[in-house]
Amino acid sequence: MIVRWGLDALDPLLAELGIGQPFLIASDRWADLPIRSAGRWAEVPTDRIADIAAAAAAADGLLAVGGGSAIDLAKAVSAETGLPVVSVPTTYSGAEWTDFFGVRDPDRRMRGGGSTAQPAGIVYEPRLMLDLPREQSGGTALNALAHCAEALYVAGRNDEGDRAALEGARLIGEALPAVLEDGHDLQARTTLLEGAQHAGAALASAGLALGHAMAQSLGGRFGIPHGAANALCLPPALRFNEPVAAAEIARFGAALGADDPAARSEELARLAGFERLRDLGVPEESLGEVAEATVVRAGARANPRPATAEQVHGLLRAVW
Repeated sequence: MIVRWGLDALDPLLAELGIGQPFLIASDRWADLPIRSAGRWAEVPTDRIADIAAAAAAADGLLAVGGGSAIDLAKAVSAETGLPVVSVPTTYSGAEWTDFFGVRDPDRRMRGGGSTAQPAGIVYEPRLMLDLPREQSGGTALNALAHCAEALYVAGRNDEGDRAALEGARLIGEALPAVLEDGHDLQARTTLLEGAQHAGAALASAGLALGHAMAQSLGGRFGIPHGAANALCLPPALRFNEPVAAAEIARFGAALGADDPAARSEELARLAGFERLRDLGVPEESLGEVAEATVVRAGARANPRPATAEQVHGLLRAVW
């Protein structure tokens, strides 16, 4: 993956990758950015993948500007067309690092997914985050923090992923409270984005575990933001895994600057405005269905401690 910093690095990066006619996927929020493109799709998210592929027929690459929804959409089109993707993230989600994606309709309900996208480059520009709302700032940063935690104990863990995860956790733990206090603090935004970059690298290197599987099942059914779901699912997942991954979770806590990393994760979630699943519109009677959907996901299968649907139901109830 080629990574550059600063929006002025975008054109040189596209040239380095041999992309002369990029097709832009970005919502209307980013319509005024000075970005050259051979066409544009503004409906984000959408499940009209074939229509976008047809619109991008003359392009030699895809350019995604936005959060996880825009980047996942570009990756879905990449899987359909074989075109490389360059991402300019405007949240801390980490979607820019992976080849897998989810397809959602305009109501954010899950409509499919895959894992054959062609991510090729990333440009980070912290100034694009200065007006990111508090809820999205906190949610996507806590999603990144979950990437760090899970990379340390997931089945695919490795030394490179560990290094990225620990640095990511350190930077996120340092910067997130400052960003939540003052979203226009450019230095704090930059540090948080650096942490999210490391978290994304850890995700790409090691993979996802149970907390993410829970969050994905919640988001796919109820359309709630992935960051918000992860903010609430990380603490119970950490507590569930502690009996078999105590050393790894302790390393995560040390990087985060906390003796009790699950409790600190809860504090950060509350600071960002996330307290209970019920506040996000999740009905109590659906928790069993969510649990059943969770245990068959790849993240649950890669978790260091196998979880039954009954156990996951209990974890969800704990944060409902």
